Amino acid sequence: MKPREKPSVAIGPTALALFDAILDVRSPSEFADDHVPGAANYPVLSDEERARVGTDYRQRSPFEAKKLGAALVARNIARHIETSLMDKPRNWRPLVYCWRGGKRSGAMAHILREIGWEARTLQGGYRAYRRHVLERLATLPASFEFRVVHGVTGSGKSRLLQSLRSAAAQVLDLEDLAAHRGSVLGNLPERLQPSQKLFESRLLAELERLDASKPVYVEGESRKIGQVQVPEALITRMRASECVLLETAPGARVALLLEEYRHFFEDLPALNLQLECLLALHGRERIGEWKAMAASGKWPALVARLLEEHYDPAYQRSAPANFPKLALARRVSVASPEPAAFDAAARAILAAEEAVAA
Repeated sequence: MKPREKPSVAIGPTALALFDAILDVRSPSEFADDHVPGAANYPVLSDEERARVGTDYRQRSPFEAKKLGAALVARNIARHIETSLMDKPRNWRPLVYCWRGGKRSGAMAHILREIGWEARTLQGGYRAYRRHVLERLATLPASFEFRVVHGVTGSGKSRLLQSLRSAAAQVLDLEDLAAHRGSVLGNLPERLQPSQKLFESRLLAELERLDASKPVYVEGESRKIGQVQVPEALITRMRASECVLLETAPGARVALLLEEYRHFFEDLPALNLQLECLLALHGRERIGEWKAMAASGKWPALVARLLEEHYDPAYQRSAPANFPKLALARRVSVASPEPAAFDAAARAILAAEEAVAA
């Protein structure tokens, strides 16, 4: 008699919360490209094994490919059970998914159920999840009231967001989600940028944690943060929102950027490569001057020139045009790069917000 199979589960934050774990059984490269937030990778076929099965399917026959695939899948499932899953209790409830919610997740879930765990599969697999992400990102941003934090490069907008979060305000940190500071020198050496799909997955998970009845503070971004694109519905909502303008003393701006760019001090080739991206805007002579300053270790002077000659003019061209309410922004000043100065600015912003609400 065929064992009774449990029905699959439709995608949704409420449904996902019912499970103790989410198991992504796709290959490591599929998982790295994108996955359900909170999922762990338990591949039933490695990238190399998946390629072998595909080659057999094309060059030999579907039957031969299925035999090979079954042997590999069984071996990998056994390894997962013997290692990572052996200590799971009797009442453990995993949700399993693969690309389409078919054979790979079905095989894993079936064996887990035979053991006694209440394993379920995700209806439609990753493809259904991806459709869900795109549909939600097209509509969800419109439900929020954003407060868009503006300020020229080096004013400490990300630090202000951190202080606002510490003060219990709702914050959407797009640069943290994108692992990029948003400028030509904004890549983070210790973190790779996520793929566009993974960025969108993380963004949706963050939006779904927010309370739409309360303001959400977000940094004023362009459409691209490094190599990832901000979804159209979100950027449209942000550009129609009220603004907060952070005005930071020039010396504090230089100090903040010196800290943010410190990885370039030991990697001049990487800095020169980034500066080369600005040749069309500034010409070879100016770029050569900036490179010479870097080569001689004149870091504060270089940062000051980058602010004056590149970043500030770029901000003045783009920000007022893209954010029509910037001219009416509530202003807050910071004189020092110290955390206490940004904490005080955050308190002032929230106090003003409360006064308006009252």
